[in-house]
Amino acid sequence: MSSMINNLFICLLFIFPLLVAASVTGNKIGIYELKKGDFSIKITNYGATIISVLVPDKNGKVGDVVLGYDTIEEYMNGTSYFGASLGRVANRIGGAQFTLNGTHYKLVPNEGKNMLHGGLKGFSKVVWKVKKFVQDGPRPCITLTYFSADGEEGFPGAVLASVTFALKDPYKLSVVFKAKALNKATPINLSHHPYWNIGGHDSGDILSNVLQIFGSHITLVDKELIPTGKIAPVKNTPYDFLKPRKVGSRINKLQNGYDINYALDSTAKMKPVGIVYDKKSGRVMDVKASAPGVQFYTSNWDRSMKGKGGFMYQPHAALSLETLVFPDAVNHPNFPSSIVNPGERYVHSVLYTFSIKK
Repeated sequence: MSSMINNLFICLLFIFPLLVAASVTGNKIGIYELKKGDFSIKITNYGATIISVLVPDKNGKVGDVVLGYDTIEEYMNGTSYFGASLGRVANRIGGAQFTLNGTHYKLVPNEGKNMLHGGLKGFSKVVWKVKKFVQDGPRPCITLTYFSADGEEGFPGAVLASVTFALKDPYKLSVVFKAKALNKATPINLSHHPYWNIGGHDSGDILSNVLQIFGSHITLVDKELIPTGKIAPVKNTPYDFLKPRKVGSRINKLQNGYDINYALDSTAKMKPVGIVYDKKSGRVMDVKASAPGVQFYTSNWDRSMKGKGGFMYQPHAALSLETLVFPDAVNHPNFPSSIVNPGERYVHSVLYTFSIKK
């Protein structure tokens, strides 16, 4: 009898962590695949996170072009936001505070004295509900929703947010964020953080990728990467990607690498954001979005980290093009506003188009 009890206890020791990994705050965590021929992505509703994007190269070989982990538990414990959706406010808020309509709000800091990507419990660290899921067919898509309570991480008002991932022809990934402020004015700035290496997630660094960014100005930052409020031209600086050039061509002129917001030049509803080209694979990624800015980041970590299949991701293993309202906009009246009032509709659309250049 005691042997049976011991065996049962051992089984529970193994099962309990799996139960924790499979459910947070009572919501079930799953992995959902969208597939359209040889183009497919996988999403988890933990953090509304992209965990893989598979597209063919110039030889027809399908490869995964986003960095990530092998297990949900690693996404839960990770601090790099691999593929995650970001909110209630993406990027940084200086001093983790702001004043709105005469009320001063103190937020939860999680990067020194500042807030990054919504705080300790940002939208990347919660379980989203699956509202709709169509795996394949003419329009594969998944819609996830999240209710953010009044006071969550210090933000005013309740917010209902959603994100829809959809595959379109030919080789197009659409990502649409929507949100409603339910009872109070509040800042909303939703984005997501795929780490792109279009040569393949395990192909090395992205310094030889050729990049063009359709923004002739950047928002200057202090030593903590908080915008100063000044907007400066990129001409004659290492930040000038108005014409296509290699990511690594001037990176040595920066202390760590690129981590800066560009003010996009276009005023169109869907603005040209950037184009990335990897010569070895022949893959090209074209990004368009409705947001006014894009944060260009080159994975400037100071050590390697273990990723999918045990591959060690080195510094500059990927690049991110996070489209968004300017960082810390809530504290800079000269920036595009991130404030959403009750009754107003927030929408942020992003379109990734993959192609081949031989």
